[in-house]
Amino acid sequence: MNTRCPRCEAQDQLHQTLQGLKNRLQQHKPASPLPIADRSNLRLGSAALCTVGLAALAGAALYASRNPRVPQGVHPVEHFDIARYLGKWYELARIEHSFEKGLQRTQAEYSLSRTGGIHVTNRGYDPKRGEWKVSHGKAKPTVAADIAALKVSFFGPFYGGYNVVALDDDYQWAMVIGSSLEYFWILSRTPSLPSGVEERLMHQAQLLGVDTQKVLWVHQDGVNPTGSYK
Repeated sequence: MNTRCPRCEAQDQLHQTLQGLKNRLQQHKPASPLPIADRSNLRLGSAALCTVGLAALAGAALYASRNPRVPQGVHPVEHFDIARYLGKWYELARIEHSFEKGLQRTQAEYSLSRTGGIHVTNRGYDPKRGEWKVSHGKAKPTVAADIAALKVSFFGPFYGGYNVVALDDDYQWAMVIGSSLEYFWILSRTPSLPSGVEERLMHQAQLLGVDTQKVLWVHQDGVNPTGSYK
């Protein structure tokens, strides 16, 4: 049975706290004019409350950037073995975003870092420039070591979600959803998928709410020419 992760529940509680604070700010406005002295006290009280509110919102934004949510209805794979997931993967399909726009032969490689975390190397070929683009990042589990919910960062303290929602028993292919359903990838150890797997994964993606019309199949050495999924 699938249950919500403790991190998601904590984030929901934080959201409820902030919503309550916003409601208090809105209710603090008086319905009728007050004497000048009372207005001064009200302004001071409102300013203090607004300062607390802004600090809470800023803290919530930083918390969210460091602890991306698992999208509602998405359940990361359980009994996950990160050691088996390490190594090179071909990116066969994705929903296009600016950081990968137009790239072909995209690949991801995961390895253990010296600090015990996960080092991420992404690369893709830019046919317009005739060159490879390479980026390096880091990843770490967010729920538990055996739950395939991770967060990945390429920009300092800012993290994006990385949730493996489908995984081959032999770790030969995987389907990944990010912090929202707009971030979607299909990975494989080889440049193509076994017969029937593409249809199975796209059906599962549709059930999760992914807009499969946005999915592009990536050129990988002549396999899966780029284009919208049909």
